[in-house]
Amino acid sequence: MQLKIMPKKKHFSAGRVPLILFLCQMISALDVPLDLVQPPTITQQSPKDYIIDPRENIVIQCEAKGKPPPSFSWTRNGTHFDIDKDPLVTMKPGSGTLIINIMSEGKAETYEGVYQCTARNERGAAISNNIVVRPSRSPLWTKERLEPITLHNGQSLVLPCRPPIGLPPAIIFWMDNSFQRLPQSERVSQGLNGDLYFSNVLPEDTREDYICYARFNHTQTIQQKQPISLKVISVDELNDTIAANLSDTEFYGAKPGKERPPTFLTPQGTESRKEELRGNVLSLECIAEGLPTPIIYWIKEDGTLPVNRTFYQNFKKTLQITQVSEADSGNYQCIAKNTLGAVHHTISVTVKAAPYWISAPQNLVLSPGENGTLICRANGNPKPRIGWLTNGVPVEIAPDDPSRKIDGDTIIFSNVQERSSAVYQCNASNEYGYLLANAFVNVLAEPPRILTSANILYQVIANRPALLDCAFFGSPLPTIEWFKGTKGSALHEDIYVLHDNGTLEIPVAQKDSTGTYTCVARNKLGMAKNEVHLEIKDPTRIIKQPEYAVVQRGSKVSFECKVKHDDTLIPTIMWLKDNGELPNDERFSIGKDHLVVTDVSDDDGGMYTCAANTTLDSVSASAVLRVVAPTPTPAPIYDVPNPPFDLELTNQLDKGVQLTWTPGDDNNSPITKFIIEYEDAMHEAGIWHHQAEVSGTQTTAQLTLSPYVNYSFRVMAENSIGRSVPSEASEQYLTKAAEPDQNPTAVEGLGTEPDNLVITWKPLNGFESNGPGLQYKVSWRQKDGDDEWTSVVVANVSKYIVSGTPTFVPYLIKVQALNDVGFAPEPAAVMGHSGEDLPMVAPGNVRVNVVNSTLAEVHWDPVPLKSVRGHLQGYRIYYWKAQSSSKRNRRHIEKKILTFQGNKTHGMLPGLQPYSHYVLNVRVVNGKGEGPASTDRGFHTPEGVPSAPSSLKIVNPTLDSLTLEWDPPSHPNGVLTEYTLRYQPINSTHELGPLVDLKIPANKTRWTLNHLNFSTRYKFYFYAQTSVGSGSQITEEAITTVDEAMASRQVDIATQGWFIGLMCAVALLILILLIVCFIRRNKGGKYPVKEKEDAHADPEIQPMKEDDGTFGEYRSFESDAEDHKPLKKGSRTPSDRTVKKEDSDDSLVDYGEGVNGQFNEDGSFIGQYSGKKEKEPAEGNESSEAPSPVNAMNSFV
Repeated sequence: MQLKIMPKKKHFSAGRVPLILFLCQMISALDVPLDLVQPPTITQQSPKDYIIDPRENIVIQCEAKGKPPPSFSWTRNGTHFDIDKDPLVTMKPGSGTLIINIMSEGKAETYEGVYQCTARNERGAAISNNIVVRPSRSPLWTKERLEPITLHNGQSLVLPCRPPIGLPPAIIFWMDNSFQRLPQSERVSQGLNGDLYFSNVLPEDTREDYICYARFNHTQTIQQKQPISLKVISVDELNDTIAANLSDTEFYGAKPGKERPPTFLTPQGTESRKEELRGNVLSLECIAEGLPTPIIYWIKEDGTLPVNRTFYQNFKKTLQITQVSEADSGNYQCIAKNTLGAVHHTISVTVKAAPYWISAPQNLVLSPGENGTLICRANGNPKPRIGWLTNGVPVEIAPDDPSRKIDGDTIIFSNVQERSSAVYQCNASNEYGYLLANAFVNVLAEPPRILTSANILYQVIANRPALLDCAFFGSPLPTIEWFKGTKGSALHEDIYVLHDNGTLEIPVAQKDSTGTYTCVARNKLGMAKNEVHLEIKDPTRIIKQPEYAVVQRGSKVSFECKVKHDDTLIPTIMWLKDNGELPNDERFSIGKDHLVVTDVSDDDGGMYTCAANTTLDSVSASAVLRVVAPTPTPAPIYDVPNPPFDLELTNQLDKGVQLTWTPGDDNNSPITKFIIEYEDAMHEAGIWHHQAEVSGTQTTAQLTLSPYVNYSFRVMAENSIGRSVPSEASEQYLTKAAEPDQNPTAVEGLGTEPDNLVITWKPLNGFESNGPGLQYKVSWRQKDGDDEWTSVVVANVSKYIVSGTPTFVPYLIKVQALNDVGFAPEPAAVMGHSGEDLPMVAPGNVRVNVVNSTLAEVHWDPVPLKSVRGHLQGYRIYYWKAQSSSKRNRRHIEKKILTFQGNKTHGMLPGLQPYSHYVLNVRVVNGKGEGPASTDRGFHTPEGVPSAPSSLKIVNPTLDSLTLEWDPPSHPNGVLTEYTLRYQPINSTHELGPLVDLKIPANKTRWTLNHLNFSTRYKFYFYAQTSVGSGSQITEEAITTVDEAMASRQVDIATQGWFIGLMCAVALLILILLIVCFIRRNKGGKYPVKEKEDAHADPEIQPMKEDDGTFGEYRSFESDAEDHKPLKKGSRTPSDRTVKKEDSDDSLVDYGEGVNGQFNEDGSFIGQYSGKKEKEPAEGNESSEAPSPVNAMNSFV
């Protein structure tokens, strides 16, 4: 049976990793390919409740996609917002994002309101949420006169905060005049409303600086309330006062401090109600007074508190439940209890819900004549109302569409046409909020297309699932068929699973599953197909596993691990000990298929695992090693000492303690020293640090300690064999807190924006804090001003941002550490700078001096340093070629950039093209970027020598003529005046004949040479000229045709009888001479070989004379007009400007025959390589193309 499916889901292929099937959404909800017409879709927008910083420009985001690209419009407070009428408002190009420039002028409050963006094209209109824009506010505290508070010991107290109402709400905390947080506990704590609650007061609560602070994070400001003074009178003070004023001896009773059962300070009464929205954090609070201090407990009536969502804050006075839902509604009871009684309070919680999606509408793609539905289902408490809009207009007043029918939360489409395309909005709202979703209906007639890449190779381990991907698109929705192999056999459901997203699954892939698979997508408009390939690999197996072993200490053990794997996969073998890496010890050695451990110790015992991994699978096998003691021998055992024991701490001081211990057995090697280590359980639990070392004869050490560290100590003994294992840890000892003795390091000030200063530092670690409540006092002032230091105390962080600073101004900065005990020493001030801004002024008086045809020098006047507004990094020259002076090339060239570091006032522009018109401008650069450009300055480069002609061909050879055809130089570098052609014959012994010069007009591209010798090879040298001089040459060789009559006569002579007889006679004479020589030699005669060698010396090994022409003649360009002498036999080097590459591979000949260039005064090479390499002669025409000129320097760094 042939499988056909209607795909619905998308699959993400895993390629060469284990494949996982992802079942996704309906194909109708997938993105339409961006090259197809489609209505707009909002892709990004600002949040519904958008609180802005009034000190910064307002950016209201609205991004959308669609085809054609959508246009954007805005409404403000329900009416059209005409941004063209407001000079402070601009719209980002290609986007709907609004940028309101309030930093230059204007106020944020002016633009407060409700904004909505509409993205529209010919297929419909999508709308954004209603974006409520509100500036953040941080109002001051109203001034009030606070009377001092006097209470008796044990009374309860509530210090009110009542912070000003800001936007967003402020964060409340209580501190003193030294910016130290007031300690809180079960007795004293801050409520959710910011008030400070005392269950009962104590004399140590007396102070005059209870200050409530309100921090507004959005504007990074802190406001403070007037200090509150509190005095707590003890019973003894009260009795002394009565005794001084009364004559009797009856003392004042301790009634105010009398113990009493709890009562609630908040909430009041026995019952209260709380309402919260679904998804928020439910916070319930109960704070009680009483003496002794009450303890708070929480329960839920008729239920239990959710396990993973319940948290307690503020010493269990606050109960928090995260992600609250309707199921969390009910009665919650808090119980305050002390030794004298208990009190209860019940909070009735009701959870309401703003609308939330059950099924949001999805984009719908239909073909003409099809049917479909949009479904919009939401829930909430109370039940939300569903409303529909089309293209941003309520559907009730929108143009009628006969294909559309609305049934509550569903829109039914039938027999749609192209005009049915639109964007529909579903609005679900209740009294707690709303949801808005855009979903388009796009009517398309589109043949199928396969979105999966072609020829993907899937590799899968045998007997595992294989998933082959076939993502697609089409309208109407295509059907999918799969085939295997080239014969087109259809796949069937009995062994394959075809998923709705087009993915083909082979549940158990076998070797015979390997092959090519074809996915075919069809609808009534056409068909598309795609091939993928599947390879099945053999699984990796461990055929010889490591085995359990028991060995004696000091012996050797070996574990074997043999792996069998697919030949095309390369496994990686790794050995593990107790699921971790092997010890870094030379006793462990790993071979190809085994692990060997020598000199086994007790620590080597454990589980050893062999793991084999490939790119597709992994396997492992394990074995246990047990180490036992060796057979006892009478020889003494030398070993490291046993660890010390019985550690004891005495003489405990604030910054010191005495540690004593008992040594362990030295194992026949005297202990040389003891090493003491400490652990800080408060700051770095589990990490041991070196403390001290003492002689091996001592068992006591006086240790110097740091403040606010929870010390534990351990001791190790060391002898000539090694070091013992650590002793058991001593008892813990917490030293008293003290003020920090050092300040943060690496203090820096560097602005990230033109109006800020970012102060950073390296914080102290917990060990260096010396006490709880580590904070930093950050101070700053302008370096060149008379301002006072501005300071702020921040938490244990590493950065503070100062806003509203002038641009690029030097500042003095200090960061001082402090804790609950006090301040660190006064720190030294360091200098920083506020943020940079773009330079304001362009360089002036730009001048250009053209040095030669490829080099120009640019001069400019530096800008005033104050206008740089940052660190001067240099100047940047933008230059480009506008057009050729010969008017042949008007194509725009990409701009080039050269940067000159520092305060330079000139620079060189290398690599210019001769005979061209260039334009440049200069800009100053700082750390923020570039300043404005100077006025464009144009200049011309003079003519230069041309490149070689682009090609040279010899055509139509005859007995006495050759025709040359050529293409002009690709880079004329000026106006061509003429061509020069030089040629010379080459005889049968490869000697070069006389050189002939010929001038050819510049407008010619073809020339015929007559009156040449027949059957003769000629070599040609051809180059162009401008008024500056000659360019690089191109060479070619060709042969005139042969006289057929003469060739025939030469053949006839070779076949004459007299010639054959003569040759036979010569051969016979030579044979007779050889026989005579052989006979004489055998009879002992001497043959004067040496004399004959001297008389007939080989000319090939004669000393070379000075005038010998073996290496040819080298001539410069100026000697071209001189007479040319032919080279001797064996030379093929021309007498012109070409040179043959013989020995050096690094010669400039690799880049061409001629080198035409020069060097400027700073050593930079300017010019070009050009020409053509020499070739060995060969029969027939040989042609060679000259390489394009290579610019020796095309950039300057």
